[in-house]
Amino acid sequence: MVTFTAPHVDRVGNESRAEAAAVNPRILLIEDDRRLAEMVANYLGEFGFALTVVHAGNAGVALHARESFDAVILDLMLPDIDGLEVCRKLRAEGDTPILMLTARGDAMDRVVGLEMGADDYLPKPFEPRELLARLRSILRRRTGERASSEVLRFGRLEIDTEARQVRLEGEPRVLTSYQFALLLALAQRPGRVLSRETLMDAVSHDKLEAFDRSIDVHISRIRAAIEDDPKKPRRVITVRGAGYVFAKAQE
Repeated sequence: MVTFTAPHVDRVGNESRAEAAAVNPRILLIEDDRRLAEMVANYLGEFGFALTVVHAGNAGVALHARESFDAVILDLMLPDIDGLEVCRKLRAEGDTPILMLTARGDAMDRVVGLEMGADDYLPKPFEPRELLARLRSILRRRTGERASSEVLRFGRLEIDTEARQVRLEGEPRVLTSYQFALLLALAQRPGRVLSRETLMDAVSHDKLEAFDRSIDVHISRIRAAIEDDPKKPRRVITVRGAGYVFAKAQE
């Protein structure tokens, strides 16, 4: 078993790869190709993911039973046990999202994998960017499912994720759909600094404008709706040069 801890990277070329280093989703990668496994772990690590790598199916099943992971990337062809059987065992243990990889292009493999409980399927060879996009997608979907029946409460502030409504002292506050999504992304990670890029990615399904300064405008409107004094915010705090953080404790 090898664990790769996500490094802190501010900028690579023109693209930020910080991806909320404080969040660091834990990913279990079950892949017998050691060179590919290292490449995937290093690449995803640059985007804020913390990967644990095992090279056999039974070892992956055993580790998954002992530890908590946010998602599993699973190779279909493993040396000791078929990846479909690993998928079946993982799904029997819980609802951790599973992204399946395979060198076989048979459509039936894809169908069987999805029927076994995989959330998505990516054939080899693949572009690392596509793997990243698919992983983010299944994590977003799962976050949405878990949040759908929650009411988040922070003192006088309530965020109803099912009704998509914000209330302060019981009174509804008006936000647009993507302002609500921005607030929810922050409130689900209280105390963690989220970069503008991370926030844009978190609400991409709401089609937020594709430039990070738009975030600042929407944050100011969120503050106007939920802060006692928007000019001196106590809930949504700016961290200069890094992004925004939702204060953990508020009355």
